Amino acid sequence: MWLLSLLAWALTTLAVFAQLPGSFVDVGNTLVSAMMMFVVSPDKVYILDKVEGNPYQINGHSLYAVVWDITSRTPTPIDVQTNAFCAAGMHLPNGSYALFGGNAAIGPGGDNSAPGSTATFDPIYKDYDGTRAIRIFNSCDENTPCTFSDNSTQLAKRRWYPAAEPLGDGTVVLVGGFVAGGYINRNYPNTDPAYEGGAAEPTYEFFPPGSQSPQIMNFMVKTSGLNSYALTYLMPSGNVFVQANYSTIIWNPTTNAETPLPDMPGQIVRVYPASGANAMLPLTPDNNYTPTILFCGGQYMDDYSWGNYSYPFANTWTIPASSDCHRITPEPTDGSSPAYVQDDSLPIGRTMGQFIALPDGTFLIINGAQNGTAGYAQRTLTVSSDAKPFGESLATGPVGQPAIYDPKAPAGSRWSTAELSSSNIPRLYHSSALLLPDGSVMVAGSNPNIDVNLTTIYPTTYTAEYFYPPYLSATTRPVPQNIPKTLSYGGHYFDITITSTSYPGPGNDAADNTTIWLIRPGFTTHAMNMGQRILQLNHTSTVFPNGTIILHTSQLPPNSNLFPPGPAFLFVTISGVPSNGTYVLVGNGQVGKQPTATAGVLPQSVRSLPSSGSTNSTNSGNVQNS
Repeated sequence: MWLLSLLAWALTTLAVFAQLPGSFVDVGNTLVSAMMMFVVSPDKVYILDKVEGNPYQINGHSLYAVVWDITSRTPTPIDVQTNAFCAAGMHLPNGSYALFGGNAAIGPGGDNSAPGSTATFDPIYKDYDGTRAIRIFNSCDENTPCTFSDNSTQLAKRRWYPAAEPLGDGTVVLVGGFVAGGYINRNYPNTDPAYEGGAAEPTYEFFPPGSQSPQIMNFMVKTSGLNSYALTYLMPSGNVFVQANYSTIIWNPTTNAETPLPDMPGQIVRVYPASGANAMLPLTPDNNYTPTILFCGGQYMDDYSWGNYSYPFANTWTIPASSDCHRITPEPTDGSSPAYVQDDSLPIGRTMGQFIALPDGTFLIINGAQNGTAGYAQRTLTVSSDAKPFGESLATGPVGQPAIYDPKAPAGSRWSTAELSSSNIPRLYHSSALLLPDGSVMVAGSNPNIDVNLTTIYPTTYTAEYFYPPYLSATTRPVPQNIPKTLSYGGHYFDITITSTSYPGPGNDAADNTTIWLIRPGFTTHAMNMGQRILQLNHTSTVFPNGTIILHTSQLPPNSNLFPPGPAFLFVTISGVPSNGTYVLVGNGQVGKQPTATAGVLPQSVRSLPSSGSTNSTNSGNVQNS
C-alpha cells in the first residue's frame, strides 16, 4: 500500500513540476458549474451546483453534483436532488461535510412557472425543496467510495444564504438567512427588519440540534438587508466574531449575548452581495495563536441604492468595487480594545475576490470583478432587462490576475502580483476556489445567470483550472514521513522525519527555515471559504550528519476553539517550499467536549556538524523562520 501511495505522490508531484509557476492550467469540464466545492481526501473534491438545466443528465434529470478526482481530473456524477442553491456548508468532526439549507424547488427559468411545478417539487428538473435540507457527504478516497445522504434530516427553519460556523465541540451553529429568494434580505421601505413579512429568518440554530429551539439573534435584525452569509469566526474564548452590513459584534452562542465592536470603516460592506474577501490570518506561536481577521474589497453604496429583494436600485456595474483592506483583532491579549486597523490596499478593487490560505503562510486572492456586486437580476430600478448591458450579471470587469498577501511583510509591501499570470476565464458570481493537497489551487465555476446560459457575455462556466503558486517552481519539495493520522489538543509531541533528498543545501539551514502548517481549506462558495483556518504547529529539530532532520512537533494548543475538530491537511514547508499536504483528523472524531492535555515539552533543537541535502537544485520559495 505504501508503494501505491508513494507512486500517487510521485505522479502528482511530477504533474505539478510540469507546470509554470504562477500559471493557470485548464484541467477539463466539471459537468456542473462549481458554485460549491470542498476537498474530503488527498484525491477527491465534491462539487455542487444550483438546480438548473445543465446538459448532462442523471436518472432522468439535469445533473447538479459531481465528485472530482484531483489527479485524473475527471468528474463522477452523483444524484443530489434537493436544491442546494446558496446553502451553507461545514466540516464535521469525523471528516464528513454537511450542507445546510438552500433554495426551494425550481424548474426551467429558475421559478415555478412550468405546469405542475411547486416550491416543494418540480417535475421537469425533478428537484426537491432544499430550504430545510441537511445533506451529509462522507470522506472518500481511492479505497473508500463516496457516499452521501440527502435530506434525511432537516433544519428547524428554512434557510437560504445562512452563515455556518463550527464551535469547539464540533457543533455547527447556523445563523440567519432568507426564507425565500432575492437580491438582498429586505423589502423597501424596510418596515419589518426582523421578518420582512415572512421572507427573512433572523434566528440561529445548532447542528446537531440539541434541546434548544431557534432563537432570534438581535444582530440579524439590526443588520437587516445586508446580512446574507454573515461573516463568522470562532474566537479562542468560544465566542463568535460576527460581521454583517457594516456592523460588528462578539456573540456568545450559548447565552445569545452580543457585545458591539466598532463599525466597518467607511461603511464598506463585505458580506454578500458586496462580497469582499475575508480570512483569519495564520495562528502562530509568534502571535500566541491570537486571531486577526482581514477584510479586503467589497462595495460601498448608500442604503437606498442596495434596493430590495427584487433588484438593486443602482446600476451596480457602473460602481467601482472597493480596494480597501482593514484588519481587526477581536480578542486582543494586550489589554487594548478591539479596533479596525488600516492595511495595504488591494492592487485593484474587487468584489467577489476570495482568500485562499497557502502553505507558506501567505494568502492568495483570486477571482472577482472590478465593478458592481455579486448576484444577478433581470433589471434594476432604472434599467429594464432588454437594456442591461451585461446580461443578468450585476458585475463587470473580471479580474483575471490573482495577487498574494504576505501578513508578515512590512506595511506598504504586503501585496505582490510578481510572476502571477492571468486567467482569461471570467470568474464572477458563483465561482469558487479551493486549496488542493499538492499546494495548487482549484478554480472553477462562474454563473451570473438565472438558468444555464452559454451565449451571454458571462456564461455558465464548466471549465476548471488549477493555479500553481510561485513556490511550485522549486524542483525539490519536502517529503515528510511518519505524520500521524490524528492530532490532539495538547499532549506528547510527535516526530516527523525529513530525509536529505527533501531539500537542497545545508541541513542546519533547512531545519532553521522549516514551518509546519495545519490547513483546513474549508467549504467554498460565494467568494468565501467557510471554516478555513491555518495554524502553525510549534516544533524543534534534530539534524543528523547524513542530512536527516527529525522535527519534534507539538500537538495543537490545548484549546479546541482555535482549530475546531475535523479534517485538515498538514504541510511541512522548508524555505518557503511546501510538501504535499497529509490528510489528518483533528480531535476525537465526535461531537462533544474535546479531550485536552497539557502541551508536551519539546526537546531542545540539536544542530549537526556540516550536513546538507543530497539535491543540487536551488529552491526559490519565501524563507520563513520557525
